[in-house]
Amino acid sequence: MKKNHLVILGALGLIVVFAVGGYFYKQERAEKTQKMAKQKESPLSRAYAQTLGPAEAKVVIVEFFDPGCETCRMFAQPVKDLLDKYPGKVRLVKRYAPFHHGADKVVQILEAARLQGKYWETLELLFAGQHRWADHHSPNPDMVWRLVSSLGMDMERLRRDVNDPKVLAIVRQDIADAQQLGVHKTPGFFVNGKTMSSFGLEQLQALVADEVSAQY
Repeated sequence: MKKNHLVILGALGLIVVFAVGGYFYKQERAEKTQKMAKQKESPLSRAYAQTLGPAEAKVVIVEFFDPGCETCRMFAQPVKDLLDKYPGKVRLVKRYAPFHHGADKVVQILEAARLQGKYWETLELLFAGQHRWADHHSPNPDMVWRLVSSLGMDMERLRRDVNDPKVLAIVRQDIADAQQLGVHKTPGFFVNGKTMSSFGLEQLQALVADEVSAQY
């Protein structure tokens, strides 16, 4: 009996050690990301990243997204609405995390479209037509090209730019940063370096509201 008790106590002790270790690990990671949020250049936010909202905004939402992700599409407008709800106080930073099969190629098209000043129009079109080109998580590149051809871009240049070393470097860097920050699912949000306690639109809205209140 004593031996069994010792085994049980030992097992409980290990559980406590792992729980405490996990807690401090999460705390340490949270502190690191919050420090990153105060830096101009870090895995959280790169100078090349596409943004919406004023540069001087004190509340920054960093979103790692995948254009083939249905939840990313569903969050797109509500996240923009937060900028309208707190005018001048919130900025959105878009980062790539193309986890779906073939989405890295679509991200390259999106980044190449940016070189022609068509980033947001292309992103909105990709989300609107997501059911056509990303049905059942099987991207159809030909369909993507047909969709974006309606935006009046120089398609010959676009096809060249998707393989531009600068475009490829941006996609690789975003993927590496997502991994370093522990982003494994999309969309992945950080608000002034802080993450939500659990995933959901209401949780994101509450976190942004808290940061606006704290900063202003």
